[in-house]
Amino acid sequence: MSSIDLRGLVPAPVTPFTPDGDVDHGQLRRLARWLSDVQGVKGLVCLGHAGEGTFLTPREQVAVIETLVDEVGDRTPIIAGITGEGTAVAAEETARAKAAGAAAGLVYPSHGWLRFGFQQGAPQERYREIFEATGLPLILFQYPDVTKATYDLDTQLEIAAQPGVFATKNGVRNMRRWYTEIPALRREVPDLQVLTCHDEYLLPTMFDVDGALVGYGSLAPEPLVQLIAAGKAKDYAAAHAIHEQLLPVTKAVYHRGSHMEGTVALKLGLVHRGVLDDATVRSPLRPLAQGAAAEIGAALDEARLPAVGVTV
Repeated sequence: MSSIDLRGLVPAPVTPFTPDGDVDHGQLRRLARWLSDVQGVKGLVCLGHAGEGTFLTPREQVAVIETLVDEVGDRTPIIAGITGEGTAVAAEETARAKAAGAAAGLVYPSHGWLRFGFQQGAPQERYREIFEATGLPLILFQYPDVTKATYDLDTQLEIAAQPGVFATKNGVRNMRRWYTEIPALRREVPDLQVLTCHDEYLLPTMFDVDGALVGYGSLAPEPLVQLIAAGKAKDYAAAHAIHEQLLPVTKAVYHRGSHMEGTVALKLGLVHRGVLDDATVRSPLRPLAQGAAAEIGAALDEARLPAVGVTV
């Protein structure tokens, strides 16, 4: 098993852009330094959905990893989202990430599976071939139950037992399955690190996991670290209180409609908190409706998440 310890909060930071649409590496450094300084943050995951990773060119993807590694990689592992469609393409993407300094890869399901499903054995092959080609430690990523890229329990167990796989980001969003599959993973692969990614309703999963790998952690790392600690202590009252504190923000960010709008909302929230200067996103994402920034700012204020002093 990998020596990487993600048992805590693992934010998936956004990728800041300049108003002209270029990656803003100065803001990226500032965001990474702020997150890494929060006690309880165990790693940063770039180039996933929250990071608009599929909207970046391969050269830009490498540059993002290099910037994060240069800024905080000596104390916080940088994990790269691996989103390439074909297995060979994903393996090349993983090799580039490793050369740029990534400590691990978060392997997304092949995106064609979201609509059309997958052939039995294909996910196992995807993880096996990526690891054999690169040697980079990998995280199993379970997509939501409403998609055709969700993995049944047998598939998860087989992937989790393969060489190189050390953690699972479980986003099944089906609590009937969660209460069946998480105990099975714990029993069959006891060293596997189990991370939730249920950004929009974290509370029910907090008592069964080692940590949380969430875009939400990019905006509200301080209370989410406390929420994870309360879950590990089996302190439901404390966990529920943090959940209620965050609920206005959860609604403002994740209950807007399309889940992709959450990325835009995260950036607006980070501007309100003083971490980012700009909330520019890339197409096909679009700015939110007029008034959204004020709504998100009011929610952050209600949740007592203040502006922070972060310098470039």
